Amino acid sequence: MSIVINLYYTGETGNARKFAEEMERSGTADLIRQESGNERYAYFFPMDDPETVLLIDIWKDQASIDMHHASPMMKTIAQLREKYDLHMRAERYVTDTDGMPSADSQFIRR
Repeated sequence: MSIVINLYYTGETGNARKFAEEMERSGTADLIRQESGNERYAYFFPMDDPETVLLIDIWKDQASIDMHHASPMMKTIAQLREKYDLHMRAERYVTDTDGMPSADSQFIRR
């Protein structure tokens, strides 16, 4: 089981994308990827909304998320969110440990 958190960062005049670019350029995103329990930390850009960036953030368990939230990196992230005046929306999911049903697999081209 993993915990998937989709964070939607929304700003104005391209600020959400600038935030993601600074997270990558500064090395902060890479440091988060190296944290114990982090399984994925990746930014995506919705085609229909140029003012939003989607972060897919996956963690091994809640304890890993709690350690991340207690890390000094959260201060850096909070400062960048403030710098770019971003607002957020979050979705949280738990992965399906049974895997993809065979009825759905037929629609996946490999």
